[in-house]
Amino acid sequence: MGEHTTMPEAKKQIAAASPYAWPHDASLSRETTALVIVDMQNDFCTAGGYIEALGYSADPARAIIPNIKRLLDAFRKAGWQVYHTREGHRPDLSTLWSRTAFRAGNNPGGATIGQPSPLGGRLLVRGGKSHDIVDELYPIAGEPVIDKPGQGAFAHTDFELLLRNRGIKNLVLTGVTTDVCVSTTMREASDRGFDCAMVRDGTASAKAEYHDPHINSMTEEGGIFGVNLCVADVLEALGTEGV
Repeated sequence: MGEHTTMPEAKKQIAAASPYAWPHDASLSRETTALVIVDMQNDFCTAGGYIEALGYSADPARAIIPNIKRLLDAFRKAGWQVYHTREGHRPDLSTLWSRTAFRAGNNPGGATIGQPSPLGGRLLVRGGKSHDIVDELYPIAGEPVIDKPGQGAFAHTDFELLLRNRGIKNLVLTGVTTDVCVSTTMREASDRGFDCAMVRDGTASAKAEYHDPHINSMTEEGGIFGVNLCVADVLEALGTEGV
């Protein structure tokens, strides 16, 4: 990780999380807890990207950038681990399932994965500006970027290996979209034994009406896939409320 200042010892749990104080085993620490920023790419967050080519607005994704930036700055300042994910395919599209290609073209906007992007590069294809992470949240040295071909961050990636090797067991999840890539990653992580917290005001859906129901579904049944909390709860736990 880069340089960081010495911060107060974090609380071992975030009591404001719902439906249980998080993490469940009071293991909140620099050594065990990481921020995961899911798919905050130009394709999803910038006018002209893939999300707009599908017929949706990038505005909901752009609206959460300041909140995620506050968390990112706090984790960096405190010296806690940060991971970024990007959804996209190899330039030859060899990672693109035929059903995914069909589904991607079956949309109101008529966009297809791999078509030229006005932002630079090709829609949802690795290597171009369209696929890359927005400038405001761009990774720094020591922050791994997980390139994934699908919605979840664990399928066909080395994400779990990186987390296990670094001793991470608790994940703070942010990014887009709540109902697709963030919730899929949370489900995958839960099945692998990670304790997840989805940040309500650090996640967004392409359609606003999808956001709250998916937050709720993740945390029903006593926290079936984890908890939900807000940015301020995490900042308080890190002792960085003013960031």
